[in-house]
Amino acid sequence: MHPPVTRFAPSPTGLLHLGHAFSALVGWSRARRSGGSFLLRIEDIDRTRSRPEFETALIEDLAWLGLDWDGEIRRQSDHFAEYDAALERLEAAGLLYPCFCTRKDIASAGAAPQGPDGPLYPGTCRHLDPDQAAALRNAGRPFALRLDMARARALVGDLFFEDETEGRIAATPELLGDVVLARKDIPASYHLCVTLDDAWQGVTLVTRGMDLLPATHIHRLLQALLELPVPAYAHHRLLTDGTGTRLAKRDNATSLRALREMGRSPADVRRLAGFQD
Repeated sequence: MHPPVTRFAPSPTGLLHLGHAFSALVGWSRARRSGGSFLLRIEDIDRTRSRPEFETALIEDLAWLGLDWDGEIRRQSDHFAEYDAALERLEAAGLLYPCFCTRKDIASAGAAPQGPDGPLYPGTCRHLDPDQAAALRNAGRPFALRLDMARARALVGDLFFEDETEGRIAATPELLGDVVLARKDIPASYHLCVTLDDAWQGVTLVTRGMDLLPATHIHRLLQALLELPVPAYAHHRLLTDGTGTRLAKRDNATSLRALREMGRSPADVRRLAGFQD
């Protein structure tokens, strides 16, 4: 068995916290103790929220924590053309359709089946007349590109992926509905970018939080559609606060920078994160 290639892929939309530290340490330790490679990727595809100062801060925080990485840092914002080529391939295969619905339209569409992330898209634009859709696009109407899940699912058949904790899992991407793969403000979605990046960087073991396990079903489908290699997965536990709530940037979880300023050492942070190598 070849040594694993792992990665840590934060978004520069805020400061790193203990949950990020734990996730980075998991991937780093799996690579280092097996003679493998650990990669750092900056997922800055969302140009409206990404900030250079946050990228600088996260690189400094990881180095302070004692982590090193192999090769150059990959930034998603340098690869828009490559993501666009993958979108064109899927669209040429008849697997994408433009969706002109606003969030308000979707919210007011009535009862919809629930998926892991909330109500599923009801498919309003799925059967829109092609000429009408083209006219709306040419007129500059904002739209998203959605994956026609039924067509995609029929094309690839049964799919599986391996998770170290859960074992062999049958992929059921249909539970997430017709997911968005691109939109006006974000030229390629997380689902598409992370799947392509992991393949292009030769990642063989994806270590990430258990909250992203549902997304892996979509990624497995995209791997099949785009004929990409399939890595192994290790979805790890999530760190929570005293109320049991997952640590998150949006909830202002205490940052590594703040812990440093309080006088905490890298060893202290590892212990606070509950990390045992």
